[in-house]
Amino acid sequence: MPRPLVALIGGQVCLHACMAGTRMAAPLLALDQGHSAWSVGVLLALFAVAPVALSLPAGRLADRHGYHRPVAIGVALSFTGACIAWAFQHYAALCVAALLTGGGTSFALVAIQRTAGRSARDATQLKRIFSWLALGPAFSNFMGPFVSGVLIDLAGFRAAFAFLALLPLATLWWARQVPREAPRTGMNGDASVLSALDLLGFAPLRRLLIVNWTLSTCWDVHTFVVPVLGHERGLSASAIGSILGAFSIAATAVRLVIPVVAHRVQEWRVLLAAMSSTALLFVVYPFTQQALTMGLCSVLLGAALGSVQPMVMSALHQVTPPHRHGQALGLRMMAINVSSTAMPLLFGAAGSLVGAAFLFWAAGSLVVAGSWQVRSIRRDLEALLSPADAAPPD
Repeated sequence: MPRPLVALIGGQVCLHACMAGTRMAAPLLALDQGHSAWSVGVLLALFAVAPVALSLPAGRLADRHGYHRPVAIGVALSFTGACIAWAFQHYAALCVAALLTGGGTSFALVAIQRTAGRSARDATQLKRIFSWLALGPAFSNFMGPFVSGVLIDLAGFRAAFAFLALLPLATLWWARQVPREAPRTGMNGDASVLSALDLLGFAPLRRLLIVNWTLSTCWDVHTFVVPVLGHERGLSASAIGSILGAFSIAATAVRLVIPVVAHRVQEWRVLLAAMSSTALLFVVYPFTQQALTMGLCSVLLGAALGSVQPMVMSALHQVTPPHRHGQALGLRMMAINVSSTAMPLLFGAAGSLVGAAFLFWAAGSLVVAGSWQVRSIRRDLEALLSPADAAPPD
């Protein structure tokens, strides 16, 4: 693995672990202070609010200045957020920390993804790079909460937030190993504020975002519905946790496999297989009664959905003009965070009315509807050999 890619992954892990640890520690502190479950829900939602507002500016800044400036801003936001939580520990301070660490992570992540994609020589290397990069959040989602939890038990919440505040600073050390990119002198003031939303008018990117959104929604549905379904089945908390854990392990494992077989797979084939498998599993899942069968469905679903991000990111970098990669990545991140903020509220309302099984079937129907886009994605990727057939926006 090239040293700059290792540095990108290391910096991503440190920033994301700060956010993941704060996302675990802040709700625990709020509950410890006697705040309601609704207050905790608001606190958790705030982690996704700032990325909605900051993803597009982050993309424009990355397109103009490259990696280091957006990452420095992301580090400053995350460090400040963790320090505020360490210093004040009031509920309002925890809300500010949620906004800053969530926003800082997403702000830097756009630049990290853009720089990783620009280091690839061809489509095969794109798939490999984004498979390795996708392993970072899986590790940081374990490291941040685990170390924070140990510190809370041993030394209290202040010690945990102090540790989390140090993690973004480690990102700056990793950043020193990433080559600097010359600013784009051709981007004048007007171009720098060009709305990335006009990229939605570019059909190849729009189709990719639709597919990405449908499968991201399925990920959220599974995370939300499995505890509800497990409770209905009378499963223990450890059994439900094991089912969700099996999903995460499978999603991580498939990303370890993709670099080995990247030269043999095509993005559109993997996306079609993932969507077909997800739709079928969502039909079957509500009929499972035992933890073992639910766990098997969870493993298969994790493998299917875990393969999606590297393929979407690879295709996105192929169909989008290089000077607008950051904006396209920011647009994708904004869409995912809007979904992650709104969908749980919709799931909760719908689930209470029609039951958990209906949510699986509705999500499966959404995937079937979105799968029709894959045929067009295939044509878009093949048309790259004939640029006139799919001319991207300037």
